[in-house]
Amino acid sequence: MDATVDLGRFHPQRTIQIYPVILSGGSGAGLWPVSRAAQPKQFHPLLSERSLLQETVARNRLDSGFAAPIILANCDHRYMVEEQLRQLAVESPCLLLEPMARNTAPAIAVAALWLAAREADAVMLVQPSDHIIATPAAFRSALAAGLSAVEQGLIVAFGVRPTRPESEYGYIQAGAMLNSGGEAYRIERFVEKPAQDQAVRFVESGAFYWSSGIILARAGDIVEELERLHPALLAACAKALEEGVADGACLTLASAAFADAPSLSFDRVVMERTQRAAVVPVEMGWSDIGSWRALRDAAAPDGDGNVAVGDVLLEEVRDSYVRSTDRLVAMVGVENLTVVATPDAVLVAGAGAADKVPRIVERMRQRNRAEAMQHTTTHRPWGYYRTVDAGERFQVKRLMVKPGAKLSLQMHFHRAEHWVVVRGTAMVERGKERLILRENESIYIPCGVEHRLENPGKLPLHLIEVQSGAYLGEDDIVRLADTYGRA
Repeated sequence: MDATVDLGRFHPQRTIQIYPVILSGGSGAGLWPVSRAAQPKQFHPLLSERSLLQETVARNRLDSGFAAPIILANCDHRYMVEEQLRQLAVESPCLLLEPMARNTAPAIAVAALWLAAREADAVMLVQPSDHIIATPAAFRSALAAGLSAVEQGLIVAFGVRPTRPESEYGYIQAGAMLNSGGEAYRIERFVEKPAQDQAVRFVESGAFYWSSGIILARAGDIVEELERLHPALLAACAKALEEGVADGACLTLASAAFADAPSLSFDRVVMERTQRAAVVPVEMGWSDIGSWRALRDAAAPDGDGNVAVGDVLLEEVRDSYVRSTDRLVAMVGVENLTVVATPDAVLVAGAGAADKVPRIVERMRQRNRAEAMQHTTTHRPWGYYRTVDAGERFQVKRLMVKPGAKLSLQMHFHRAEHWVVVRGTAMVERGKERLILRENESIYIPCGVEHRLENPGKLPLHLIEVQSGAYLGEDDIVRLADTYGRA
């Protein structure tokens, strides 16, 4: 693929390469119970067959002009990111892994430093992984105008005309138009997350845009502004990169150094304070999908104003959003509701109260409820496991092992395991034994015995695992050897 953007009427015959920088560190609490800390909303297919992350990556491949993506993600999400990129056949991605969440300023600083060390004039397009753009063609046209401003040394934000007062967004007031050949303006004023009454005034004035969270700039220019505006943050990020650990296409930032970087937004650190900011207005069907209300607004309702996803039956229901991931949800004679059902949790909210879902999630976290963090399905580099049933001294799981993948060589002090192959072929190490199991065959792994499970076949391996013992926690795993570096 030709990795260039045609600047068209702005600079005839001139080409510039763009490096997509995709931020994938959010938790997406507003979309609980589908989005959880261990598998946030960007990893879910909410509007199409692809996840929001995959849609973001694919959007940067629809047209020429984009280099391989640079993705900032939490260390815990590494293997989900890699698997979703593999499904898209993305070549040569770079994963910069954060040991803890530190907001957008440190994430963008790390990406800018990484790029600037390789090409000071590299143009980076920073995008959240969990937003939607319904009109990619409009977005690409705006990029051309943005590139002209970037060539003047400016940091470009993309503004969206607000449709309602929203205190969780950044607001941009455009100033003088730039002499750049496209619709781009100096930023007169940038206010991140104003108070609600202030947001109302901004919207009523008609003079402000929402900040889409998408930034276009040269990596070197971002480094210069961070050095001027917050040198301590930049220094911490530079040290985290320098002391980071590389593993193939991944670089894990040094934990202690990255922890020294203040958890601040890029808007707060740079966009509110810099004199080098510009805005390009664009109507591109943008939404940050921060709540079930936003997801409902992005979908096409039926004749009764309902949006139904999954196994759903409705009778005399109006103006409601209903989603089920695995079971039948039947509703009769109600209206203006949001109902979301997953295997282990159900959310019921008034349509106007969907924005308050994060409060429920916070209460669950305070009570150490697993439902705030984990799904019943947990993804691993070798595949996934799903909890089917659990009780006193027993637990039943369904495992899927990808072709050619294998679990760590491990042992347990407090539990024994029984494996039954449902589909595929399993190679099992048990002590000094190596056995092949096929469909409907089973094996017993006594407590304290070293063991390993592998899929030597070309099809996914599915099996049922029954655990029994005095303690069944995941921390009762002693890894002796591991393909994925977890031993």
